[in-house]
Amino acid sequence: MKPTTIIQTAAIFGAIAVGVGAFGAHGLKSMLEASGRLETFETAVKYHFYHSLALFGLGILAFVKPKWKKLSLSFWGFTIGILIFSGSLYVLCLSGITWLGAITPLGGVAFILGWLGLFWGTISAKQSEI
Repeated sequence: MKPTTIIQTAAIFGAIAVGVGAFGAHGLKSMLEASGRLETFETAVKYHFYHSLALFGLGILAFVKPKWKKLSLSFWGFTIGILIFSGSLYVLCLSGITWLGAITPLGGVAFILGWLGLFWGTISAKQSEI
């Protein structure tokens, strides 16, 4: 995975997180409170932000350590995690489709795989690359 692609993905996800977070805090707050989903929406935004920042850091690491090819697992874990975890919670909060809560943990597993991919990427690097 090219470092620029990782950073561009982080930038897009970060911009979306700001927009969705602001829209939720201002435009949707009363609806989310009425449905009892405000806390769920806030959790989705938090994890979206955290992993956008993680992607940004990963992109910087990929620039500094271009030979660490195994970091792509981390990229895909964070990206899929944002889409499934935060995405399913956003749709759940806005639509009330409750069965989406059943797929949210798959996004959580993707986040965990992303963090483990970061670990694996560093231990699989040759000592001379560190």
